[in-house]
Amino acid sequence: MKALTLTAYNEFACGDVPLPEIGPDDVLVQVKACGICGSDVHGFDGSSGRRIPPIIMGHEASGVITQCGANVSRWQSGDRVTFDSTVVPAGCQCPFCTEGNFNLCDNRRVLGVSCGDYRQHGAMAEFVRIPQNILFQIPDTLTFEQAAFAEPLSIALHAAGRVKIAPGSTALVIGAGVIGLLTLQALKRKGVERVFVCDLSEARLELARQTGADAVFVSGRDDVLAAVRGLTENQGVHIAMECVGIGPTVTLAIDSLRKGGQLGLVGNIARKIDFPLQQVVTRELSLFGSCASAGEYQEGLDAIADGGINITPLLSAVVPLEEGASMFHRLHSGKEPLIKVILRP
Repeated sequence: MKALTLTAYNEFACGDVPLPEIGPDDVLVQVKACGICGSDVHGFDGSSGRRIPPIIMGHEASGVITQCGANVSRWQSGDRVTFDSTVVPAGCQCPFCTEGNFNLCDNRRVLGVSCGDYRQHGAMAEFVRIPQNILFQIPDTLTFEQAAFAEPLSIALHAAGRVKIAPGSTALVIGAGVIGLLTLQALKRKGVERVFVCDLSEARLELARQTGADAVFVSGRDDVLAAVRGLTENQGVHIAMECVGIGPTVTLAIDSLRKGGQLGLVGNIARKIDFPLQQVVTRELSLFGSCASAGEYQEGLDAIADGGINITPLLSAVVPLEEGASMFHRLHSGKEPLIKVILRP
């Protein structure tokens, strides 16, 4: 089959690789759409350490089942499906799966990731092997490209579900990439009254306006903290969702909170940061890490299908798999207002 393989950092080969062999509990999916995630871009240059070459990346995808393993009964060839990015063994009895925290499973793998502990090839290919327990039916009204958004949306819904939302809540989302823009909508969907967004890019902030932001601020140009205080009776927001993952933006998120506020940590570009410990302690802030998703996938798929989450403005381009290497370089440069690029094998 044809696949886009990261052969070395910053280098791809688009060519033939062996067709995946499925086990008795797997299906073979012919990939119709696969999104490029920000984590893929950070893996492409080696900065994350979670895409050790050689690896076929890709975990935001959809397609059609072409083959089923011997134990697969619910699914059949021809079914249109999408799938979670978190590969958890069916019936896993680790302490975390028992509690429903599948994203923390002791035996968890992620599609399209190679991190030293494992290598799990992903969906930037004509075919991908998927365990039947992480499959989801695509509603008839959705295209394959729309269905590929269910995975990043599930992450945003999980992040929004980590914090406590009360009537009249306000929130600041820092970072207007795909996850930030979806988190904005997830917070609104879950009952946050006003959501503000800040980012370096005015083009991305325009998308934030289109998808429901009540106010937007250009980092580095606007006085974000003064603006936030002006909109919150000089108190600060109840919730800050940090969707970048570097020291300055985490500090900004903490500074934006009112006393007793909540910080959702979603971005994780940097492995370590300086941390304003005294602010967190003396203002009694609550911090919530958010990793992947844990049961929100179907909710995300339904929200796209019912129009409750608007993904249309976020789709920047759909290109053939052969153009994948070029798109990775363009996304990595950051010179264009690209949000979500989807590859079509």
